[in-house]
Amino acid sequence: MTVVETIPNVLAIAGSDPCGGAGVQADLKTFAALGCYGLSAITALTAQNTLGVEDVCLVPADFVATEIDTLFADCAIKAVKIGMTGSPDIIEIIGERLARYSPPAVVLDPVLAASSGAALTVGEVAAALVSRLASRVSLITPNLIEAAMLANVSVLETLDDMRDVAKRLHGLGFAAILVKGGHRDGATCDDLLYDGRDFRIFSKPRVATRNTHGTGCTLSSAIAAFLVKGVELPDAVESAKSYLQNALEHADRLDVGKGHGPLHHFYRFW
Repeated sequence: MTVVETIPNVLAIAGSDPCGGAGVQADLKTFAALGCYGLSAITALTAQNTLGVEDVCLVPADFVATEIDTLFADCAIKAVKIGMTGSPDIIEIIGERLARYSPPAVVLDPVLAASSGAALTVGEVAAALVSRLASRVSLITPNLIEAAMLANVSVLETLDDMRDVAKRLHGLGFAAILVKGGHRDGATCDDLLYDGRDFRIFSKPRVATRNTHGTGCTLSSAIAAFLVKGVELPDAVESAKSYLQNALEHADRLDVGKGHGPLHHFYRFW
């Protein structure tokens, strides 16, 4: 009798990016490219292109709750990736649903603003992420700005700063923290993983491309995809970094918009 390997279902809870480079669209592309079936619960609609965000419309929190409940009622969800949450009310709902359904792996990418600087949240979102989700997630993946906001510290510049903020975030309840150092200057992009015991640095050469829209969404989704396949956290981060690196290196094959375009999520296929 032939045993058929079941493709795992992964849920993205995040905002929609109509130009397809970030948000739920990037999450679903990443899941598909890495052999997972993607589901989605939308937290926000955005009017944006590769040049920036024009407007944001948050989905009512009770509707987000219904989206999540409907999916868990029907589908075996093995992992959850959380991106743009938008408001404390939505974060409250997400925290309640994570407690109710207990998915095996949860990766939080704490989207607090667009790369262009446009606001994507209302209210005290950083504080709500800490108070409502810290104990519910397997890994949080903030960039330097987000990590500083979550930990309420000044701007991060050095690897020592990244170590210090990772310790602080662990003390606030996050089990594991991946502080992304892509906003630092230098020839490499260095990310720091801390699990409460050990530090590990993941370094890749910086890719000379303007097509960098959605790098954070893609990395966190890729980590979730590897975790759901049983890969241990450090190896999942390493594999996700390699996938992101290749998607960046092939990004110039795409010609989407006049600004910061998307990554090539399907570089291995076309």
